[in-house]
Amino acid sequence: MNMLLGLVRRASGQVLLMVQKVYKAPVDMGKLPHGDLMKFTRFEKARIIGARALQVSLGAPVLIDIPEGMIDPIAIAMLEFDRKVIPITVKRDT
Repeated sequence: MNMLLGLVRRASGQVLLMVQKVYKAPVDMGKLPHGDLMKFTRFEKARIIGARALQVSLGAPVLIDIPEGMIDPIAIAMLEFDRKVIPITVKRDT
């Protein structure tokens, strides 16, 4: 799957189509604390979903297979959060 980044018109009149390859593969988070190991407050959850929704709306690749017709970035971010694939961690003062 390719994502359109933009069109560029050269001085000669030639139009170049700029595309980026989008991969829908699981992201290996390694040994970072996330998912079942880390419980988030409602404020952290809202911040993570909001930040991820902004990334998706600006063209970041979606990390999961989404249902056909789902275009709302917030719904996509919430689905990614529920499946624990968002590559965002929370650093807390202990």
